[in-house]
Amino acid sequence: MITLDSIETEFGTITIFKKKATSSITYEQGGCSQSEADRNGISLASYVHAIFGLIIQAKARKTLMIGCAGGTLATMLVQAGIKVTTIDANPFSFKLAKEYFCLPEKVECLVADGKSFLCSDTKYYDAIVIDAYHGDHVPAHLKSLAFYYLVADRLSPKGSVFVNVHVDHDLDRHAVHTAERLSNVFHDVRLLDAQGKISRNAIVMAGAVSHLNVPRLILAPSVDSHGIESELAAMEFCDWRPSFL
Repeated sequence: MITLDSIETEFGTITIFKKKATSSITYEQGGCSQSEADRNGISLASYVHAIFGLIIQAKARKTLMIGCAGGTLATMLVQAGIKVTTIDANPFSFKLAKEYFCLPEKVECLVADGKSFLCSDTKYYDAIVIDAYHGDHVPAHLKSLAFYYLVADRLSPKGSVFVNVHVDHDLDRHAVHTAERLSNVFHDVRLLDAQGKISRNAIVMAGAVSHLNVPRLILAPSVDSHGIESELAAMEFCDWRPSFL
């Protein structure tokens, strides 16, 4: 691994690495990897490709991303012709995403806290992606019931929200708890997961999501595309509701 950059910020140290063998780039903050991409900015994370495929299925035209890091999903969405606004509380994320991860100038980048932004924003979005980690955790105010009501208010009539949730193992209930909280706001809530895998990313989605299928690989990176295809194939929609309901 080659260290390309390292910046001290109020949210922790951000370090950019490059792998010698593949030339892939990694964005690490607070000791946690938050983005990895090939030399063209295409993500090497299967969950990013999953969200990308779901948004393509949803035919979203305008997407809001809460959380940037390397901005790989934004880069991919712009390549698909989708208008993207991304917000992040850390201004250095945009600088690094543009310099090392090919984040396009077409992406509207705003420095803001996710909840504060939604309180003042007046625009509507076809898709809202919540992927805002500070190190290894999501700030409490970005997973509260009040926050999800704000998200619902900014969605278009057929809009959808997609939440990235890190899951340590099958007994980890974080994704289920997120689905339960969203079900207080939305009628249709679904959980896409790859059960049995240690340290994985599940996607909790709500809104106009009942018609969505398990996504496949659409925009293949130049590195490890077969591995991503396999990981996407292992994902399935899971029954997260208690059996007595």
